[in-house]
Amino acid sequence: MFIIGYILLLIGAIFIFLGILGVFRMPDLFNKLQAGTKATTLGFISLVAGMIFIHPEWWGKLLLVGFFVLLTNPIGSHNLARSAHSNREEMVIHGEDALSEKEES
Repeated sequence: MFIIGYILLLIGAIFIFLGILGVFRMPDLFNKLQAGTKATTLGFISLVAGMIFIHPEWWGKLLLVGFFVLLTNPIGSHNLARSAHSNREEMVIHGEDALSEKEES
């Protein structure tokens, strides 16, 4: 059981690291929010699952914390994105955009 727990802890740490890396590497706020929210939520849930395998006596508290993160992390990210959208935050678009070419013609 400890091996499964430590593997889940490692997977969670990797996802959190990738989420942090995505926040620094993405070009605009919306992409940064997506990278940070999805990766860190999955990483944190993997950490909680790993801790449940390592310390089964803490399962109730850990499930409560995991549920809280599953509930609040996407809501917080949505509110930040909504605020940025209402403040007309610019998105970085790379490459050709077929829709804008039709509007210009």
